[in-house]
Amino acid sequence: MKAMIIEKYGKNVPLTMSEKPMPTIGEHDVLVEIYAASLNPIDFKIKEGKAKFLLKYELPLILGNDFAGVVVEVGERVSAFKPGDEVYGRPRKGRIGTLAEYIAIHEEDIALKPRNLSFEEAASIPLVGLTTYQAFHDIMKLQKGQKILIHAGSGGVGTFAIQLAKLMGAYVATTASDKGYDLVQSLGADQIVNYRKENFEELLSGYDAVYDTLGGTVLKKSFQVLKPNGKIVSVSGLPNARFGKEAKIGWLKTFLLSIVSRKITALEKKSGTTYHFLFMKPSGAQLKIISEFIEKGQIKPVIDKVFDFKDAALALHYLEGGSAKGKVVVRIKER
Repeated sequence: MKAMIIEKYGKNVPLTMSEKPMPTIGEHDVLVEIYAASLNPIDFKIKEGKAKFLLKYELPLILGNDFAGVVVEVGERVSAFKPGDEVYGRPRKGRIGTLAEYIAIHEEDIALKPRNLSFEEAASIPLVGLTTYQAFHDIMKLQKGQKILIHAGSGGVGTFAIQLAKLMGAYVATTASDKGYDLVQSLGADQIVNYRKENFEELLSGYDAVYDTLGGTVLKKSFQVLKPNGKIVSVSGLPNARFGKEAKIGWLKTFLLSIVSRKITALEKKSGTTYHFLFMKPSGAQLKIISEFIEKGQIKPVIDKVFDFKDAALALHYLEGGSAKGKVVVRIKER
């Protein structure tokens, strides 16, 4: 099968088309022919080697973390899926590789594709959808009437997050530029802060939650908008000791995380808030819930651009440029 691989880690390492063996499936696995895959910041972070502390892969590595496609074969103990089923999913961390014609994936990591979506639209959902659902539902326990700040509202994560927060009944503030203003407004944002002209930490206060997709200085300033006992969930900030313990990565790595995240921990204590670094978990069960939202028209995918499979390297470069409004998708096969 054809697949997009990296031979080594590095910012300037090329993403190249290669012939790889067909995946083999275990008794609980499903073999899927991939029609579309979407790209996410984790892809270029893996490519550059920035995720090596938490994610170790054998090289050469097929990139890609979510997809939509058609089941072609099932393991002997699989009962929920059959050949011909249209599915989507996010493979567990040790089994990534969706920029390929086929993938073997555990049956628990997929769900039936929403009936009202194309393969390209469906492929844009799993990673951002699961990450946001776990942030809002599992960690923040976001309630109707609460106030949440969502950073980078017009990005791949932000466009899904605004819709889910509104569906859950929250008041949503988001940051965006002039180019993203109309998009985030159309998705239901209640207050829009133009980050090029305004400082969100000066305009917002008393918030119950912040969803951080940027990290760095933006994350540190976000503590200022929270009320006591508020929560920040970040997908781009530094993992802390809490994450290390929950992820069971070992005492040494947990200790190292406690050192590198000490400034965040100090802000957490000073503001009386809680900081969570989120590494989402694949879940076909949660994808099924998200599918219901989509089929009811309560959440819609937002796609910036679709690239052909041969142009996956260009797609990754485009995503890394930071100007995409919504998701960047790679079409692996025409329907």
